[in-house]
Amino acid sequence: MHTPTVDAPPHRPSDARTALATRVAAAFAAPSVLLLVLVAFSWGPLMSLDESIANSTHRWAVGEPGITHTFRILTDWVWDPVTMRLLAAAIAGWLVWRYREWWLALWLAVTSAAGTALQQGLKAAVGRERPAWPDPVDSAHYAAYPSGHVMTATVVFGLLLWLLHLYGAGRVLMRTAMAVSVVSVVGVGLTRIWLGVHWVSDVVGGWLLGGLTVALAVLVCEKWHGPART
Repeated sequence: MHTPTVDAPPHRPSDARTALATRVAAAFAAPSVLLLVLVAFSWGPLMSLDESIANSTHRWAVGEPGITHTFRILTDWVWDPVTMRLLAAAIAGWLVWRYREWWLALWLAVTSAAGTALQQGLKAAVGRERPAWPDPVDSAHYAAYPSGHVMTATVVFGLLLWLLHLYGAGRVLMRTAMAVSVVSVVGVGLTRIWLGVHWVSDVVGGWLLGGLTVALAVLVCEKWHGPART
């Protein structure tokens, strides 16, 4: 049996995919709002849990300099937001070059920009302080909530997976992309906690808000993207 490759034309939007995207968006929206409220109002049990985990991971980071150095390379170069945005730009360029899909390329760019604007707006609105250490192993700027590294990676890899699905990627390619995406999205969150520049709830917030952004973007794509080319 022939397995479709990434060169297959995109499928026509379906009611089933739209319904699924709606359910996924709703599933991400509720916990995103709840966590935002708890962080904004500094809910005691959540703050205590964040501090307890941060204290433990910081001790590990100080005691394991080799792992810490590796995590700094990953977070500063591989999973850095700039790297993620360059990946999104490369995908947009591929859409235009290979398929002349200007609409999808614009959709990708606007979604990436909207995700960045959302995270920066929330950082300014919440104004949460980052963890502070007498012996830091890394440093970061701006407010803590949500994690920009985590949210950017979640948005970019989520959009990439959706586009591969839309273009009928083969099973091997899809599974490989899924594995890389999961390792990257989970990994960047763990590195930010390990390096002591984010609280756990910052990372969870980045995952939730990133997933919500992707789900809403898919809804827009399903509603407004034109019929598939033949």
